[in-house]
Amino acid sequence: MSKLKTLKAIMGTYGVKGVLKAAKSKLARALSSEKAGMRLHVRTDDIVNCRWDTNPRVFQSTKKQGPYTFNWVMGAPGKGSGGHQNLFRFIKFLEDAGHKCRIYLYTSGDTYPIELVKNEIDSSFVVIDASLEWLDGEMAPADAIFATGWETCYPVYNQKSDAKRFYFVQDFEPYFHEMGSAYVLAENTYKFGFTGITAGKWLTHILSSEYKMKCDSYDFGVDTKNYSYTNEKIRNKVFFYARPITPRRGFELGVMALTRFHQLNPNVEIVMAGWDVSNYEIPFPYTDLAVCGVEDLSDIYNECAAALILSFSNMSLLPLELLSAGVIPVINKGPNNEMVSNNSFLHYCEATPESLAFALNEVLTSKDQIESARKASESVADLTWEASGSKFISIVEREMRV
Repeated sequence: MSKLKTLKAIMGTYGVKGVLKAAKSKLARALSSEKAGMRLHVRTDDIVNCRWDTNPRVFQSTKKQGPYTFNWVMGAPGKGSGGHQNLFRFIKFLEDAGHKCRIYLYTSGDTYPIELVKNEIDSSFVVIDASLEWLDGEMAPADAIFATGWETCYPVYNQKSDAKRFYFVQDFEPYFHEMGSAYVLAENTYKFGFTGITAGKWLTHILSSEYKMKCDSYDFGVDTKNYSYTNEKIRNKVFFYARPITPRRGFELGVMALTRFHQLNPNVEIVMAGWDVSNYEIPFPYTDLAVCGVEDLSDIYNECAAALILSFSNMSLLPLELLSAGVIPVINKGPNNEMVSNNSFLHYCEATPESLAFALNEVLTSKDQIESARKASESVADLTWEASGSKFISIVEREMRV
């Protein structure tokens, strides 16, 4: 649905006042992070009332046979949110397996018309049957409740229901914050007694070894319908996943590496996508694609020989998608990346400008560039999200029977 049609639909239901209220709520949420010095997107009373340390709760399944009903708690999705894309993907897997899901949206600010969220979901994500509403008090009864980010763990823990608690963990979220209140509050959620289902093995390793959290993992997949190998010619572009608003994606280091790379290859086009970087000081020519739709990415990738994908928390979903399109990703070394995928076409190297630049140069100038691109795409052909979904379903159903 176009933005104009969405606006007309909302106005038809809520009138001009409803649209203005939604806009005001969105602004209030943006400003709330600065209000009174608070930078937390979780309600204070939810934190205060979550007495996991002095009054621990045990969450066990009381229904051993399915089908089951699952309540999911998450923040409202935004356009291009990879985290929400994955959430809806796995909710769909549960529904296809015969289970029922409900979605409760959680915010520390004001709510706004739920139709705005529904339209965003319908236009950006996989179609699901789950109901959708704002979390306000107690949820409808369910066999289990999924928390999906550290802020949601607090209201999920506080629900009076004894339903089993799952934690769908996509990243090590304390790393999203400086050491301080938010870091510790995020870290504490791994001690709540929830059963973790993590994106990749690194998260299961760190949560089980350091926090004694019961965890299991699914492997990353690739949507080969959206990402495929179509260009069998020599490529002379390099891609950079540029997210200056997301510190864990190493934007500054990436710019340093690409500055050095440009010195080595002044005639190679550097393509950036992930965020609008036109207002940032970047000392070399580049193409700014800002935030792209999924439908555009495969064509963009197929023009590039190599990609610089930095991650200092859990590995991004992009490297395997890039491989599917025949692009060789250059990635910083570390267990957070290497424990997620050991694909031989991922080019791991030290997180220094020189090492990253030389790795990009090596890929670009390889005499086997075309053959490597083809083999890279073939190497992920069997890494489907359906296989990941089957693993996820087996974990959930196994844990519900415990």
